Amino acid sequence: MDDQRLPNLDKMDDQQAKHFLSELASLLSTEKEYALRHEDYTMEMPQSGERIRGRENMRAFQEGFPGNSSPPSIRIRRVLVRDGLWVVESVVDYGGGQVLNGVAILELKDGKVWRDTRYFAEPFEAPE
Repeated sequence: MDDQRLPNLDKMDDQQAKHFLSELASLLSTEKEYALRHEDYTMEMPQSGERIRGRENMRAFQEGFPGNSSPPSIRIRRVLVRDGLWVVESVVDYGGGQVLNGVAILELKDGKVWRDTRYFAEPFEAPE
């Protein structure tokens, strides 16, 4: 994806960000996601202790998923945009009954995703 055609993520509001991420989630394109990441990109999943530094390493991580498994379905529920920060609520369906609720905290720098912190939880019934 050509950097000149990339949207500046810093310029989006809540609604634009939700639409943009919903479209991106429907494509699950490693290349398009790569282009949106800052060169100093870091993704962390504190619950598992995983950390990936560098957009090249993130691309390799994504490309390393088994080719015979179907990609997850991701539904963006809500996006909250503030100065240089997006909070994204999603539902990730891996198939076979494995559904997770997710929250991603995206910190922006120079109009791209700089830090990406992800949390996941299995859905549960709230007590009465």
